[in-house]
Amino acid sequence: MAPSTPLLTVRGSEGLYMVTGPPHFTESTVFPRESGKNCKVYTFSKDGTLFAWCNGEKVNIISVTNKGQLHSFDLPKTVCLEFSPKNTVLATWQPYTTSKDGTAGTPNLQLYDLKTGTCLKSFIQKKMQNWCPSWSEDESISARNVNNEVHFFENNNFNIIANKLHLQKINDFVLSPGPQPYKVAVYVPGSKGAPSFVRLYQYPNFGGPHAALANKSFFKADKVTMLWNKKATAVLVIASTDVDKTGASYYGEQTLHYIATNGESAVVQLPKGGPIYDVAWNSSSTEFCAVYGFMPAKATIFNLKCDPVFDFGTGPRNAAYYSPQGHILVLAGFGNLRGQMEVWDVKNYKLISKPVASDSTYFAWCPDGEHILTATCAPRLRVNNGYKIWHYTGSVLHKYDVPSNGELWQVSWQPFLDGIFPAKAITYQAVPSEVPSEEPKVATAYRPPALRNKPVTNSKLHEEEPPQNMKPQSGSDKPLSKTALKNQRKHEAKKAAKQEARSDKSPDLPSTPAPQSTPRNITSQSTSGDPEVDKKIKNLKKKLKAIEQLKEQAASGKQLEKNQLEKIQKETALLQELEDLELGI
Repeated sequence: MAPSTPLLTVRGSEGLYMVTGPPHFTESTVFPRESGKNCKVYTFSKDGTLFAWCNGEKVNIISVTNKGQLHSFDLPKTVCLEFSPKNTVLATWQPYTTSKDGTAGTPNLQLYDLKTGTCLKSFIQKKMQNWCPSWSEDESISARNVNNEVHFFENNNFNIIANKLHLQKINDFVLSPGPQPYKVAVYVPGSKGAPSFVRLYQYPNFGGPHAALANKSFFKADKVTMLWNKKATAVLVIASTDVDKTGASYYGEQTLHYIATNGESAVVQLPKGGPIYDVAWNSSSTEFCAVYGFMPAKATIFNLKCDPVFDFGTGPRNAAYYSPQGHILVLAGFGNLRGQMEVWDVKNYKLISKPVASDSTYFAWCPDGEHILTATCAPRLRVNNGYKIWHYTGSVLHKYDVPSNGELWQVSWQPFLDGIFPAKAITYQAVPSEVPSEEPKVATAYRPPALRNKPVTNSKLHEEEPPQNMKPQSGSDKPLSKTALKNQRKHEAKKAAKQEARSDKSPDLPSTPAPQSTPRNITSQSTSGDPEVDKKIKNLKKKLKAIEQLKEQAASGKQLEKNQLEKIQKETALLQELEDLELGI
């Protein structure tokens, strides 16, 4: 069995070494430190029991459990390593080279049997992208994309192609996780005016016009990312173009599609325009989180009907990370953002903590679902390299800073199989830590000399949207819109104030029943018996309806004229006037 606490592997200018996980954080004896700067790659097996690395001379494999070396292969230029799911095969990849006289190069993708140490098969794999064969969880099938078709092999016999999936110019494919029956999602880019499409197949049923389980075609796709959920019941497809022809975004244009194995498909409607930064499935396979929209970005959880379940509002974020157990979600803003994180309890939609990991280039959940790793690595950033271990409540439990003349290149947790660490009860109280907390320096906004002795006005470029539960309330089919909710609250507050004022004036009168919490219908008819008053009420409702339409246009990004903005500002006064007229009926 692997150690009960996940190890941490560190690769940098100080060499390659391992650190014991929480709570000790001391250098581990499982792996003797390899000093030197020649290590280009390392990897763990899926269950964390085997460890392989290339030190610039050989590829070595050790057992983490008994600390013994298993194999050593003479592959000095290896830059990619991958274990098969059941630790039967090690795949290695070296950059493809041709000889000076133009003859074809030697095979650069090797597959080694880890029991015998012999090479099962060698392939020529020119591109680093998608270099590694994909295996099913039990290794009964494996697949490679070769010359725009997918070749399938069975039981790690790479000498015989057991099956082929041939479509015109298959660009990418993804095998489904989990047990049989195995499914495969394939992407074919569009050409000559034809749309791109993603199709789902069940292995080995590839022949015939109705063989596909599901099909989704779409335009505006230069590349796609396909994400299976854990139960292999649905795929999320992020389709993106390199250039946004409208000029709205420097990052191109993205759309999010949902495809289920039962044939259902849909475009996920995102309420805010702009890039899609990240999409993540919960391990429960029943919901997913999308981070999208121009900054400040929105984050929303959707169910399998692609209906919004919970909206986290807006904030400086571009990534979403579910814990391995699926009970905690971290929304974070890394890269060109300040590193602010929001840690949420997924079940109760409660905010747990808001730590800040400045200058972070890497984030990873610990397999125990309790701890978080953030790191600043080269070459993304060459200064202030180091890593931190956090508890999800916001406490920094361990911190390591690389010396000023050194660099950190890679750091990662030792993986564990699902179920080794069950989900624990969530705590909201920050756990104690011996590491002193560092308050991030908040840069003050520049103020011109003429304003420096005057009071500060709180003006914001963007109005922040608060988190909002989007689940339909009992007795209603649809969740209320933000405007309807706002108007409803205003209406109820005013009614309550009026009723209070009336009861103060006439205490002997019986109290009127409390108003029901239903949004006021602006177009509803009411008669007072006085034609003049009815006419005024009708005109007021007409004006309020026009204001609602203007607000919807403004929300969609349309630039309003000055007189239209003035109309919107009069909404409160009009509501008050309408209230007075209606209460006088």
